Amino acid sequence: MGACLGSAAGAMAGDALKAAGDAAGVEVPEDNALANMAAEKMQEAVEDKVAEKVEAKVDAALEKKEEEPEVEVAAAEEEAPAEEAEAEVEVAVEEPAAEEEAPAAAGGEFDDFLTKLEAIKESHPDNLCCKYLTRELFNSYTPEEQKVLYNCARTGVENEDSGVGAYAMTPSDYETFSKFFDPLIRDYHGATPDQKHVTNWDASTVGDNGVLDVSKLGLDPLSIRVRVGRNLQSFNLPGMMDQAERIKFEMMMLKAFQKLIDDPEFGGNIYSLTPDFGGEGENPNKISDEKYQELVDAHVMFKDMAADPYLASAGIASDWPYGRGCYMTEQDGFKFVVWFGEEDCLRVMVMGKTTRIDHVFTRLKKLLDTIESIDGLEFATSADYGYVTSCPSNLGTGMRASVHIPLPNLTADGTDAKAKEAAKPLGLSVRGTGGEHTPIKDNLVDISPRGRL
Repeated sequence: MGACLGSAAGAMAGDALKAAGDAAGVEVPEDNALANMAAEKMQEAVEDKVAEKVEAKVDAALEKKEEEPEVEVAAAEEEAPAEEAEAEVEVAVEEPAAEEEAPAAAGGEFDDFLTKLEAIKESHPDNLCCKYLTRELFNSYTPEEQKVLYNCARTGVENEDSGVGAYAMTPSDYETFSKFFDPLIRDYHGATPDQKHVTNWDASTVGDNGVLDVSKLGLDPLSIRVRVGRNLQSFNLPGMMDQAERIKFEMMMLKAFQKLIDDPEFGGNIYSLTPDFGGEGENPNKISDEKYQELVDAHVMFKDMAADPYLASAGIASDWPYGRGCYMTEQDGFKFVVWFGEEDCLRVMVMGKTTRIDHVFTRLKKLLDTIESIDGLEFATSADYGYVTSCPSNLGTGMRASVHIPLPNLTADGTDAKAKEAAKPLGLSVRGTGGEHTPIKDNLVDISPRGRL
């Protein structure tokens, strides 16, 4: 290979030399011994794999030619035709490949971000994002991957009091950034390194042969809600969506909701916040601000996401209120609701006031089975973590079963701080009845299991 390359390179050098002579006004015969010498020198250079010396050896040969002004030679070299450069490139391509370069370090672009992350790691040790993301790990990814990982971790750095502090941007992020996400996920859910999630809807072994009656705890009927988060394989997660993709997703879901509306077992209505569908025209399901507030007060519609700094930092609240809304129907005192465009592409839920949690659970399973059977809806899943959700805390079942219950002694100061302190060792989460990051009103709190995996 070296001999062939040397011969080819020598011939190319001879051609280049002749072209240089033409450009300088000096006649160089094709059989000129100088060209032959250049060929021999070029062959030796390639065989020695010292490509950078080729040009120097040709120059040395050129300097031996009598009565040829150095200025003219230099000018000829500058004006040599493009074929010479192409020849050099072709020779270089054939040489042994250099070792694969490591991804470029983040450099100055993310330096402030990483410096702040390192400070939060010390000041807020419960912030899982800052606990598991290091400068070395961040810099191990390619520049393009770093941009995505920055978006995943941004909310945990901008909101240093975050518990998890990270959101996936696409269904594949949990695999792409597994060195960051996997230990974080297993820490939050208390999973061992080798555990994999298995979804099981059989509740017959829970409670009293599947009966979950809170009256046996001495409680009156409670407001109970069970929901699951779902995302579609063919779409980005909400944090990565732009306005056009949010509208596209809503318009696709309208067809699925129409199938529910046409089903005698469900019926219902679509309530959309999207001002318009851009080039696709007006939104026939757009509701008024008054109707929106009515649905929020009834816990049917989600709150203004743009006012949530955690979701805003993650990009999940972007383009508000485009691509946001819900489907709802009501049966036997239970509300069947599907949010679209919130923290996950879909939040499917059933709620009602009852003492029987299992009644809510079984109705949710029926609604979810119906939605999953609709053509074109392929939910994103992970072999390790079950159903893919934006927040690692919801991975697995994606389910959160909650009750609204008054805790006057633990919320006497108007906050949920004491309630959270008491609930955490029990594996429970506490939040306001208006949703995550909402205030406590009338001593009433929302309590649910902390993990879903």
